[in-house]
Amino acid sequence: MKKIALLFFLFFSFLSLQAQILDPVKWTSKIEKKSDSEYLLTFTGTIEPEWHVYSQFTPDGGALPLEVLANNSENNFSLEGKAKESKTKTAFNEVFEVDETFFEGTFSLEQLVKTTNPDNNLLQIELSYQVCKEVCIQQNKYFEFDLKNSQAVEVQAFSETKPAEVKKEIVAEKTEKKEEGDPNPWTILIGTFLAGILVTFTPCVFPMIPMTISFFLKQNSNKAKGKFNAFFYGFCIVAIYVLISLPFHFFESLNPDIFSEISTNVYLNIFFFLIFVVFAISFFGAFEITIPNSIANKADNASNTSGLMGIFFMALTLIIVSFSCTGPALGLVLGSVLSTEGGAMLLTISMLGFGLGLSMPFIFFALFPSMLKNLPKSGGWLNSVKVVFGFIELALAFKFLSNADLVLQLHLLEREVFLAFWIAIFFALFLYLFGKLTLPHDSPMQSVSVGRMLLGLVSLAFTVYLVPGLWGAPLKLISGFPPPLNYSESPLGIGNNGGSSLNQELPIGAKLSVHGIVAFEDYEDGFKYANEIGKPILLDFTGRACVNCRKMEESVWSDAAVLSILKNEVVLISLYCDEKRELPESEHFKSKVTGRKITTVGGKWSDFQISKFNSNARPYYILLDNNEKMLSEPIAYEPDIDIYLDWLKSGISKFK
Repeated sequence: MKKIALLFFLFFSFLSLQAQILDPVKWTSKIEKKSDSEYLLTFTGTIEPEWHVYSQFTPDGGALPLEVLANNSENNFSLEGKAKESKTKTAFNEVFEVDETFFEGTFSLEQLVKTTNPDNNLLQIELSYQVCKEVCIQQNKYFEFDLKNSQAVEVQAFSETKPAEVKKEIVAEKTEKKEEGDPNPWTILIGTFLAGILVTFTPCVFPMIPMTISFFLKQNSNKAKGKFNAFFYGFCIVAIYVLISLPFHFFESLNPDIFSEISTNVYLNIFFFLIFVVFAISFFGAFEITIPNSIANKADNASNTSGLMGIFFMALTLIIVSFSCTGPALGLVLGSVLSTEGGAMLLTISMLGFGLGLSMPFIFFALFPSMLKNLPKSGGWLNSVKVVFGFIELALAFKFLSNADLVLQLHLLEREVFLAFWIAIFFALFLYLFGKLTLPHDSPMQSVSVGRMLLGLVSLAFTVYLVPGLWGAPLKLISGFPPPLNYSESPLGIGNNGGSSLNQELPIGAKLSVHGIVAFEDYEDGFKYANEIGKPILLDFTGRACVNCRKMEESVWSDAAVLSILKNEVVLISLYCDEKRELPESEHFKSKVTGRKITTVGGKWSDFQISKFNSNARPYYILLDNNEKMLSEPIAYEPDIDIYLDWLKSGISKFK
């Protein structure tokens, strides 16, 4: 029991650390008047043990140097040379092969400032630096100095929004709120909980429910203790599934953008596609996927241990021996969540939901053992549940293949081909449910039950619903799953020659996007065009394989009022943050945010979004004027058409 308690303590301690924002350097500042026009600004940083901050003078080729930047300096003041630093250390970095200069412990910077505007009483100074241990964090701290009262204060963001340098910079307020584009945790929890419950109705798990509960109740003469042991058994099932997600928190701590990279990685999407196809074929009865017997035997032997530890290993044994049924469903949960950008916490929530669903029958019947007699008897219907899972798993497999095709822009699995596969799969499911298609482990069926008939009719109705999609119907019920409307053999629909939309002359660098909207996929091209015609910019951070982006385009942008604005009142710049196309070698650069080398177009736009707007949500929409100033607060995934329309109108009215 102590070992189990220790595991839970370590797990929740780890989660609490992940929930904190790393801030290894604490700052104080002060201002000293040297003359009527000169002031000495002193910054003192205290670095946590084992971390270090790089000096202004660390050589090129290594980590990023510290910078002292003036925000409101134009016509107000100037920085007199580089800041004077306290004692530094030098060490050779074997990775970059340079002698790096850095601070440890407590250090200070002294920056002399000369004022040029006697009416200005405010100095705004930004410190940009990289602090490293096993990983590096790019941080920016903001300080305001009151010249009149000789006061200094650290602020979250400058009270004014003028450019930090002569070079134009887009300034975005940094917030710690959850991005609106992230998947809803409650939706994930409920969905995976239902998946866990459904998995219990499979041949590997369902017969174990009465056997396991009866074992615990008969093992102890004390019924209360027997109920507790059965309840603890279910609790251990949940714990084991949650613990599976732990390594992903570690991976995310090393690379915060790892889930975004997984969701758009071509090879991983193809891998998930193959895994899902194999799992589906397994559910159809061609073979069984099992964990090696040696592992199952070790867990079973450990379950003979007395006490709560033995119950823990009994739960582990159930999870191992039932893998042929739960494995494909668990793969569906893992693959679906890992292909989103929700992060490790969302994965933990999904595993919690799945574990709760799988353990719920054990917990329920432990509390109410008299209800066991109401359980339906095992039979051929259990195999039918597996087969239905197989059809669903096969359909979802094509989403991963579609992601890979979209990212690479190969046009091998365009919208019509994708829908053709889904139509075939769900029509085959209809035939199976009505007994017109049988598989190896099916029992003879004398008649179709009411449940099978109703589910079969749903499958048939869904198949009929999909058919018009082959001719360009929007299919809003499944928006985000098939490739977008413009990723098609007939982007404007069969029988539509496009009229003026197809023949119109496009601006240099523009493309015809979804719904015939003219869009730019390069920021500089779009910004230049917006200035030429005097329209505001709608900056759209999106992705080729982004489900919520497609839902917005197909369900919100298709609204007549929204579409009119997108076509006539703004310049749309869609930046695909998962674009795998290589940048010219001369345009490769090192990210100031992550320190990583950026070599792809998608990496460039992703770094642009993170560094300028402190967000990596997709979709993410920003309205800018022709001076690159935000017209309103950015908005992420917003399926409510009225809210999105009001947001567009509000920003455009400010521009006018």
